[in-house]
Order: sequence, then structure tokens, then C-alpha cells
Amino acid sequence: MKKNILVTPPIENEEILLSKPETVAAGAAALTSSLKHIAREGNATNCSKSLFSLNQVDGYDCPGCAWPDPDDASDRSSLGEYCENGVKAIAEETTAERVTPEFLAQHTVEEMSHWSDYKIGKSGRITHPMILKPGESHYQPISWEDAFKTIAKELKSLDSPDEAIFYTSGRTSNEAAFLYQLFVREYGTNNMPDCSNMCHETSGSALSETVGIGKGSVRLEDFYVTDLILIMGQNPGTNHPRMLSALQKAKKAGAKIISVNPLVETGLLKFKHPQHPTDMLFGGTKLTDLYLQIKVNQDVSLMKAILKMMVAAENKKPGSVFDHAFIEKKTEGLDEFLAALEKEDLEELIAATGIPKKEIEQAAKMIIKGKNIIICWAMGLTQHKNGEDNIRELVNLLLLKGSIGKPGAGTCPVRGHSNVQGDRTMGVWEIIRPNLAKKIKENFHFDPPMKKGYNTLKSIEAMAEGKAKFFFGMGGNFLSATPDTERTARGLQQCSMTVHVSTKLNRSHLVTGKTALILPCLGRTEIDEQQEGNQFVSVENSMGIVHNSQGGLEPISPHLLSEPAIVARLAQAVNPDSPVNWATYIDNYDHIRNAIENTIPGFDNYNERVRNEGGFYLPNGAREGNFKTDTGKAKFTINRTSVHTLKDDEFLMMTMRSHDQFNTTIYGLDDRYRGIKGGRRVVLMNAKDIKKMGLKNEDFVDLSSHYNGQTRTAPHFMVVAYNIPEGCLGTYFPEANPIIPSDVHSPEAEIPISKSVVVKVVKA
Repeated sequence: MKKNILVTPPIENEEILLSKPETVAAGAAALTSSLKHIAREGNATNCSKSLFSLNQVDGYDCPGCAWPDPDDASDRSSLGEYCENGVKAIAEETTAERVTPEFLAQHTVEEMSHWSDYKIGKSGRITHPMILKPGESHYQPISWEDAFKTIAKELKSLDSPDEAIFYTSGRTSNEAAFLYQLFVREYGTNNMPDCSNMCHETSGSALSETVGIGKGSVRLEDFYVTDLILIMGQNPGTNHPRMLSALQKAKKAGAKIISVNPLVETGLLKFKHPQHPTDMLFGGTKLTDLYLQIKVNQDVSLMKAILKMMVAAENKKPGSVFDHAFIEKKTEGLDEFLAALEKEDLEELIAATGIPKKEIEQAAKMIIKGKNIIICWAMGLTQHKNGEDNIRELVNLLLLKGSIGKPGAGTCPVRGHSNVQGDRTMGVWEIIRPNLAKKIKENFHFDPPMKKGYNTLKSIEAMAEGKAKFFFGMGGNFLSATPDTERTARGLQQCSMTVHVSTKLNRSHLVTGKTALILPCLGRTEIDEQQEGNQFVSVENSMGIVHNSQGGLEPISPHLLSEPAIVARLAQAVNPDSPVNWATYIDNYDHIRNAIENTIPGFDNYNERVRNEGGFYLPNGAREGNFKTDTGKAKFTINRTSVHTLKDDEFLMMTMRSHDQFNTTIYGLDDRYRGIKGGRRVVLMNAKDIKKMGLKNEDFVDLSSHYNGQTRTAPHFMVVAYNIPEGCLGTYFPEANPIIPSDVHSPEAEIPISKSVVVKVVKA
């Protein structure tokens, strides 16, 4: 580790104030919070101007979550088609603060590494390309031409292209992502870890296996004609608040909602729409009809218990529960699935969940009654060693009910970043499928590599072991987003060069290779003017809609480049004799979209359709009940229940976001809904567990994990008595990331176990 460089957020004397969790989401408090964040950034005029274009058909896509916009433009609010967290994201992007060469000359990298993540992020927008040379203490400005030459020289000096790693954040546009994967493969590697490796990779893997497509099958309109919505392992009030208005509309149309979560989250209880006067006056809408407060990572046990109750009801009255016509025509594996389910002990399953039997019976009755069912989930189900099992078991339930491939029914994995789904569609993946390789060779006249590359966890391992020596980050904050922070930092610091394309400063810019560069790019809110005029980009949301995004503000600096221009100019510098006409892609992004149309299935008439109001839907076989698995049928599967044998002094910890946070971006130090203000180093514990451990509320403790012979420690967390199941803990990331192992993961998707880490709690 580089001397005196702090790789994790510093331990500060936070003045944490605790109060009762709130019981209603949004409302006046959300408006007040939004105004405070706008005022804090010092550029209210630009921020307000941008907000009126946010998520509008002629505006730009929110750089936050991937929740879809209404298809019909008339259904989009003219007052503002955004949420509180969208305001926070735009306030930060339009901030008056600047990270200039003068700013970086005043502050050493070591000094800034001792700032909190909040302070680092609040430094402002980066205005110039910068370089940190070997042995130097300060970043210095560098011209774009010299930056590309420096990076190209380093890439050419590597013994193998496989010594380079190219990471992608989910904020990257389709156009930039497509060029990026094309450049990386022309360079000669598939080392393309992506942020999806840490969130929904298990969803993609499990859904591809069972229903033939690694994406959700529902549209937004399905929420308004469904009978029942299950929300599992998801906190929409904080992570994608615009979903709350969809849930409210679903409730008013007659839908029932079952919520499954270890924490009772405010955003699942009641919602006051900030733009609806009646909500503000009369208290809003109750969302959840039945709340199942489950123990961490016992979702398969819950599903199996419900499924056994469904089977019992079906046996009692054949044809009353299962959709036999659908099962016979569209599925396979039912007999094996039912035989395995019969062997499960119902009482043991119920006991494992920690949920009273009568509540599970109530859930089963609601599901039995429902004809059209949607299941939504997020990382509370995916970030486990058995993440694939969690998702496959949800599919089993939907298949029994015939609740997929018809209106008001289906799968709904809710993506956490605005274009993380589009990145994968564009080919950003450590695996290259034969049909994509064939198209690349036909259209761009080079042979792409076929060897599987490094995903995120393999990239950490490769850098730590010296197998990878160059790291390039297309957006994001790799260090803070990944598990096993100390090991990740050692790997990055062993690299000969690290490069980040960014809009704002983050900790990954301070924990660097021997040489480090920061390449500042345009934000979503800004005008992208190229040789042939102003350009727009496109993104894909959680429901497979591709639509355009075009900013309207003047760039904060004349020294910014767009992400497509950065990729194309770097590609030119690395291979001046490339058969790819990179220059034309910079001049006019229509040329990029033409290339995508010729390479990626589903993008016919791309330039025409993306200009349509609201964009267009990509093909989705599961949505139509056409299951493109290897057998052409949806598959029932047999899945494992999770078993966590904890000692008396051990707990199962899940990481989570605060309400003032989006991914690794810290907007503020409050978690308003959970009643925690002024700090982030907290651990939520059941009051009985606090007493059992001889602790008191607001004591300070150290957390540690022990995996594969290695003990990892994260010190100084305040104990907060909270309504969480016994034996379970809740902590924020990235503060708790140092104790998440990078060598323990799900077997197929290799996703880290960020939501089920066995830890010990010791009084500090």
C-alpha cells in the first residue's frame, strides 16, 4: 500500500443523531431536501433549467437509476418527471464547484485521500485532463493529445493485451459503450469488467437459463393491470424513488402489494406524491398490504414454503391454482421440481425465514388468488452466494401461475444505474458470443479475441497478483464500488498506469497506479457539439426501452470531451492503422448507431426509431411468452435453500445505501427515512442482539469477517438499535466493503456476497 494514502473513508468524529424512522415517503420532506441540495451546490439557475428537461422526451436521461419513463409523453409530469435523488444527481452535475488545475495544485493526493468520500465528491466538476506522474504528489494538467499518446504508449508496452483491464460504469451511453467494447476487442482482450458484475449479474444468469433472456419481461403499463406485485430485496424509496408513483398508480387500479425485506423500509409503507395536492393534504397512499420481514438471505426458504402451500391448495382443488395449459405448452421440468419440493419440510422452511407462519399463509393465499403477478427485486436477492437460486425460485412461482408473457405479469429486476443494461446489450462483457464475434469481423475487418476475459472479481485478483498492470475506468468509482477494499487498492497501486474517465473527483483518483490520468467528460446535462452539429446519445432502461438523451447546458469547461470522442481518439492513438474509421464516429453519432444496427440484434432502423417520441422497445421473447432457451421452453429448476450456521458471536451482515446516496456517490450525511442523521459509520442491530453482546445503543464496535483463512476488519461503527431480525446486521457501503471477501461469490455469475457476510462484532 502506498505510504499515507488512505484507501477507505477516514474515521471521523461524526455527530450522529438518531430519531424514529419515518413512516411516509416523499411528500414535503422530499421537496425540502431537494431545495437544500440545489442551494448547497450554488448554481440554482442551471440546475432548475436542467430539471425541466430531465426524463422528458426532448430532454436528457437521468444519470441515476434505470427506472423507465411513461411511454406516452402526455403521462410525463410537466412539473418534473424526476425524484428527490434525481434532483441530487443533477444538483451535483450542475454544481458551481470546480476541480481545476489550481485546485489540484493546492491539494496533494495524500491530503485528499484523508478527506471523507462526501468531501471528495463535493469538490466539484473536473475541468481539465490531468496526470499524476510517478513519484509526484500533485496532479498536473496535460493536453488531450499528450494524454492519448501517454496512454497509447503504455498499452503498446504491455507484454500482452490481457495485462490491461477496461472497466465500465452503468452511466455510459449506448454509443460510448459500443465504441468502447469495439476498441478493447481491437486492442486484443475481453477484459471488460462491468458494474453489473456487482449487482444484477445473477439476475441475468438465472433468467437466461430459465426464460431465455437475461432481462426483465414487464413493461411499466403492466403495473397498472396486475393483480399482485411482490417487491423483494428492494428499497425503491431510496434507490429508485420514481417507482413509488408507479406503485401508487397500481394500488389505485386495484393491485395488492407484498413486500419482503429484512428492514421495514419507509418507501414500501406509504407514499405522498409531492406533485399531488390531495396526497399532501390527506396523507398519501398506503402501498404494502402484507409486509414479510424476512431474515437475511432466506428468500428461497420463503418461496419454497409458499410453493408448498400452493401445491397443497392445488391438490385439494385441482386446476384452481396452477395454469396447466401454460405449463403444458410453455414449460419443462415440472415433475422433477415438484418431487424435490415435496421433500422439503414446511416447518423447517418457515422457521428459517423468521416470519410467522400465519403471515406466510396469508401471502400464499394472495398469490393463489392472483391471476397476474409481477415480481420485482434488486440487490437484496442478487448479492449472495446463492443469488442465482433466489432468482430461479421466483421464476418457478411465476411459471406455476402462468404469470409471464402476458399483460400484468412477469419478471422485473430493477437495475440500479441508468444504462447498465444497455452496456451489456452493446457487448460490454468479459465473454464474447460467437454471433457478435462474427459481426465484428464482418463489419470492422479484424478478428476479435475469443478467450474469456476478467470480470470484476477476477480483475481484482489479476491486479493483486501482478497479472494485470493497466486499469482503465469508463466512469464509476471502482475502488469504492468493489468488495475487499484493501486488496483492490493494492492491485490498483501495483498497476503501471490507471486511467479514469470522470465528471467528478472520487477516491479511485487518489488510489492510483504509478502513473494516473483523469480524463474529464461531458455530463448528461451538457451540450455535445461535434463536427457535424449537436449530438445526442441513447440509453436502455430496466424494461428494455431504448431512447435518446440530449443535454442543453453549456459545458462547464471548454476542455471536456464526450465519452464517444474519448474512446475514438484513444483508439486512433493506439492503432493509427486501424481498419475502423474512428474519426467518422466522432463527427456524427448517427454513424455509431448505424454500426450498432449492423452489429447488434434488435436495432433495425436505429437512427429513425430512436428519434421517435419515447424511443422503442428491444425484442424480448419472455415478454411475448416465447422462451428462447436451449429447448425453447421455460424451465422449472431445483434450487438450494441458504444455510448460515452462525456461532453465538457471529451475525449475518448486509450492506445497503443511505437515503443521501446513489451507488458510491454520497450526496449528504443523512438517512432521513431510517432516522439516522449526521454520519455513516453505523451498524443496525436488533435490540436483543445488542443486549446479548453486552452492548448499549450508540456504543462503538469493530466489525470483522473471516473467510478462507483471512480476517478482514472495519473499525469504529456506532451501534444503532433497529427493527431488524435477530442475528442480522445492516451497514452502509462503501464503509463496510473492506470486510466483504472478493474470493467468495455466487458460482455462476461470480457476484460478491455483499448482502450476506458473516461477521463478528467487538466493542471498540
